Amino acid sequence: QVQLVESGGGLVQAGGSLRLSCAASGRTFSNYAMGWFRQAPGKEREFVAAISRGGGSTYYADSVKGRFVISRDNAKNTVYLQMNSLKSDDTAVYYCAATTSLSIRVDRRAFGSWGQGTQVTVSS
Repeated sequence: QVQLVESGGGLVQAGGSLRLSCAASGRTFSNYAMGWFRQAPGKEREFVAAISRGGGSTYYADSVKGRFVISRDNAKNTVYLQMNSLKSDDTAVYYCAATTSLSIRVDRRAFGSWGQGTQVTVSS
């Protein structure tokens, strides 16, 4: 399995921006479609965004569409999540995940590799 390490979380005011990174190692990164999920206290882990192996296709949860952008750099083995216009509801631990699926997936059960998560806190 590919190993994933997230970074870039932190404390930001509402309306601000953060960029999360997820560095992959151990396998050929371009063989994996990638996703970002988040989990707030007392809630289930939910899908945020996903990107295809080559980066040509993306998909977003309705709650972040127009505010978040997922991208990847296969030469750097890294996937990013640019988060703009942050709201207090975006406060959560954010996880990146990898799937060997040939297409974009939004079901967390399709992802076999997960990072340890990075905390994002948005103050209002």
